Amino acid sequence: MSRSIDLIADLGEGFGAWTMTEDDALTRIVTSANVACGFHAGDPSTIRETVALCVDRGVAVGAHPSFPDLRGFGRRPLELPPSDLEADVLYQLGALEAFLRPYGQRLHHVTPHGSLGNMTAVREDYARAVARAVRTFDPNLTVAFQESWMTRAAEDEGLPVARIGFADRGYNDDGTLVARTSPGALVTDAEEVATRAVRMAVEGVVTSVSGTTLPLPCDSILVHGDSPAAVAMAATVRRRLEAAGVTVAAWPGR
Repeated sequence: MSRSIDLIADLGEGFGAWTMTEDDALTRIVTSANVACGFHAGDPSTIRETVALCVDRGVAVGAHPSFPDLRGFGRRPLELPPSDLEADVLYQLGALEAFLRPYGQRLHHVTPHGSLGNMTAVREDYARAVARAVRTFDPNLTVAFQESWMTRAAEDEGLPVARIGFADRGYNDDGTLVARTSPGALVTDAEEVATRAVRMAVEGVVTSVSGTTLPLPCDSILVHGDSPAAVAMAATVRRRLEAAGVTVAAWPGR
């Protein structure tokens, strides 16, 4: 039986005249997108343009909610009451799906961005706040994230879960991502990223920064759109996955 993997990139991470990701090229390669919802990037016009591009290319649109941190690109840890975080995430889901409604489409999944993602991986209170927001918005909406508190909280809320492997990020021995400020956080060689992606998809494992082989069940593989040479990296990953007999396709949405 052929293995199927959803190839995801973060898109729409611009604001006004400022752009970061090569969305036009990436939407010709990936099968799903994490689209910024306005809190770390993505003004209304950018969100509208990104959604239109994804719909035109047949790329499934997922939400990439963040802490309210435009200045820090959502990469700064914030301490918020869980009720405030829940409201922030619910707001972002509604904002993004509003741009999908004219096309008769709905959100495909939710993946927390940046520091919010890092904190929901290890903090039960934040993970449960995000899961509650998703369930309130739609109890059939998939939470896509690495195996962590976030996926456990989503399952506790009865939400569908898809597990993501981060092919261009380093992993600690406990399965968490290496902090971006630490050595080994980013994997920048396209062939190395592709090799990691194939192992994730075919073997269900990843090698940590210490050289330890870790189990990594995944339904999706993410390549960060703001990585150096992201387009070449995504293309290499897709080519190598398909050469390994992996079907690259978005998992069924709602």
